[in-house]
Amino acid sequence: MTARPWLLLLGLAGVLLRVRGQSAPDSTGFVSIDCGLPEQAGGYLDATTKLPYVPDGAFTDAAGSNHNVSAEYITPSFSKRYLNVRSFPGATRSCYTVPSPAPAGSKYLIRATFVYGNYDGLNQLPVFDLHLGVNFWTTVNITRPGTAQIAEVIAVAPGESVQVCLVDTGSGTPFISGLDLRPITNKLYAQANATQALVLVERCNFGVSDLSLVRYPEDPYDRVWIPWSDPGVWLEISTPEKVQGTADLRFHVPSAVMQTAIVPRNGSRTIELLWDAVPNHAYREPGLIGIVYFAELEAMAGGALRQFEMTINGILWSKVPYTPKYLISDIFFNSEPHQGYGGRYNFTLNATANSTLPPIINAAEIFSVVSMANAATDANDVAAMSAIKAKYGVQKNWAGDPCAPKTLVWDGLSCSYAISMPPRITTLNMSFSRLSGGIPSYFANLKAIKYLDLSYNNFTGAIPNALSELPFLVVLDLTGNQLNGSIPSGLMKKMQDGSLTLRYGKNTGLCSNGSFCQLTQTKSKSMLAVYIAIPILAVVVTGLLAVLLLLRKRKQKGKGSVKPRNEVGGGDDEHNMLHLDNRRFTYRELEAITNNFKTVLGQGGFGCVYDGFLADGTQVAVKLRSQSSSQGVREFLTEAQTLTKIHHKNLVSMVGYCKDGEYMALVYEHMSEGNLEDKLRGKDHNVRSLTWRQRIRIAVESARGLEYLHKSCSPAFVHRDVKTSNILLNANLEAKVADFGLLKAFSREGDTHVSTARLVGTQGYLAPEYAVAMQLTEKSDVYSFGVVLLEVITGQHPILQCPEPTNIIQWVRQRLARGNIEDIVDARLAGDYDVNSVWKATDVALKCTSQASTQRPTMTDVVAQLQECLELEEHHCI
Repeated sequence: MTARPWLLLLGLAGVLLRVRGQSAPDSTGFVSIDCGLPEQAGGYLDATTKLPYVPDGAFTDAAGSNHNVSAEYITPSFSKRYLNVRSFPGATRSCYTVPSPAPAGSKYLIRATFVYGNYDGLNQLPVFDLHLGVNFWTTVNITRPGTAQIAEVIAVAPGESVQVCLVDTGSGTPFISGLDLRPITNKLYAQANATQALVLVERCNFGVSDLSLVRYPEDPYDRVWIPWSDPGVWLEISTPEKVQGTADLRFHVPSAVMQTAIVPRNGSRTIELLWDAVPNHAYREPGLIGIVYFAELEAMAGGALRQFEMTINGILWSKVPYTPKYLISDIFFNSEPHQGYGGRYNFTLNATANSTLPPIINAAEIFSVVSMANAATDANDVAAMSAIKAKYGVQKNWAGDPCAPKTLVWDGLSCSYAISMPPRITTLNMSFSRLSGGIPSYFANLKAIKYLDLSYNNFTGAIPNALSELPFLVVLDLTGNQLNGSIPSGLMKKMQDGSLTLRYGKNTGLCSNGSFCQLTQTKSKSMLAVYIAIPILAVVVTGLLAVLLLLRKRKQKGKGSVKPRNEVGGGDDEHNMLHLDNRRFTYRELEAITNNFKTVLGQGGFGCVYDGFLADGTQVAVKLRSQSSSQGVREFLTEAQTLTKIHHKNLVSMVGYCKDGEYMALVYEHMSEGNLEDKLRGKDHNVRSLTWRQRIRIAVESARGLEYLHKSCSPAFVHRDVKTSNILLNANLEAKVADFGLLKAFSREGDTHVSTARLVGTQGYLAPEYAVAMQLTEKSDVYSFGVVLLEVITGQHPILQCPEPTNIIQWVRQRLARGNIEDIVDARLAGDYDVNSVWKATDVALKCTSQASTQRPTMTDVVAQLQECLELEEHHCI
């Protein structure tokens, strides 16, 4: 069904809006913006809804220009909010940012309206795109100059504001007449979630004989219900009685809408409704979601029966014949979009053979689905760039999100786009931008920046030391400014170790000899004494350190150290400082234990793991470092020394170690059932899949091992490489966490995080704050464990190819939006599980993988929640 002429009434016939005297609900949270209304004009109340409208100046920093529509299109019924527009000539993207009246993650109805009215005198009808944040919303195609065109979407706001952007596609200047933001309950429209939104195609109120609309205050969410009637085909029926709403709060429809309906005329037993999906460049074949509303308006008497079936494009929608309830609202909907034939959707109601009455329908909503999966730029980066933009009044194309979508990235920026994390700004070029004053701290807030070019501006004062704290900065160009003072010692150190290229020429007041600036003769003389004293002091200190080291070595020798039976002395200092109580093996002994390294149990970043037997018959696993391993002596010593200190039944125990010349190895207790990754996805496909009870028990035991590292060790440890391949299983399928080579300690009580010098771990498991800023906390392990838990539930890899690379977190959230847990559960479980147990485990996993570390639970909380999941499953099995 194409757009009908009465659709114009929404924009032009505001006086016909029907208000039936009901008490108006609280409108707190509504934002109604009249775009192009001059600031000095102030706000006003809409004549029919009594909702306050305000000018748009406070919601956009885009230049734009205000215009009045041509007088030829203004009629007595013309709504006040369409008298003016704001247009954005010459701008690629122009955005409105509306603060969210509700918390982040709330759901909104967002409506943009457009009346061209030949405001520019060109009589050229434009076509342009609308974006909701960084995601495509719809294409606005102005077809008639005096017609109000409406774009409406139901969406979840990911942050503290809602951003609507107009994007120039080269087919005319974008403009806008009005913008409305209406909070709605999160239970309403379950198909709209964090990863997808619903774009309105049609909202129909059947059986209305006049041209009146139903909206606020009758509809507390200010949805606009458009009358649709065809007296030649349908008979209109109505009732003055109130129609009760369904108890399901996911689908709330006003009684005023449900009090009217249509039935077929002339003895027909069929109602046929057609909708045509409108394709665009982003969605060539849009899928539609339908929500249809039914209520019986006639009391049944004498055995009368109204019963019908529903089909979409000939496919049966209702599994059994349906009979509407008397004066009670009921609904049917589809969770997955229907793909029409040639873009046409034929919705049919057919009376059954037993029915004595024809079918009935009261209302319908039709939506197309658009993806909201594109991530906005990291919030801290956005805040920094917004501050820079505001301070210097940057125009350029700096509107909307700095990095997304990729086609609209801001001038002078380059960004990184990781699979499971928001985009980060890696390059910023503001050379020749006429910037002045001191270099503000905002630049130092771009924590992922690699290349920063501030050359040939008018910066004065000292170089901020904060720039030396940027962890990834490799090039800093300050050439051609008016900076003075010394180059900060942190930057000098990075220059000297080769990790930073610093360009600072043509700054006449800047000296480059570290923290020492010889600006006066007096200072030069005083510093000369320092230059003489420092080498002398260094010699004295070196001598004292040598004496102390010799005494320490003698002391250690007197006490005795752990040595192999055939050791001939020597050894590196790092190893001599390592005190281990476990048994130390020679390389020859390892050859004997493993039968010359005959059987390989597995392989990792450290090297191969071999099967072995001690002289007393104890089976062990020998992890031998390969010469090509990226993990060196440091990781080896960390793991060996750590495992002498930590002991827990859910952590793998070390039997001994080998440090024999260039050979390094760790000897563990043998875990006969391999690792969890192989059990879930299996290198041996003949092995029977783990049951849900086994899986959740393994999850509980693994969580207990991590909880021990976080809470019971002093100092606390962070594992840094939690993944399914590092969870090992013994013959009883008891889980033990392994591979402690990357373990990191919190050395000081009260530390909130540890900043690491390099990024370690495995892609797909890395927490955002660690992957981007290398800030490590126990919550980094919690995130990784959440990914493990999702693998346990789904059997999927942490990064899927479907067909584009997608992380498992996003994959799960998209499918859970349909409300069906079976969509994500590993098919190999064959439905043999307690649904509540799986739901709870999934909820725990998604909380663990929250983007913000503060929103993740502790491992103690995780253990408690997973224990409840296990108890639910055990009761299910009884």
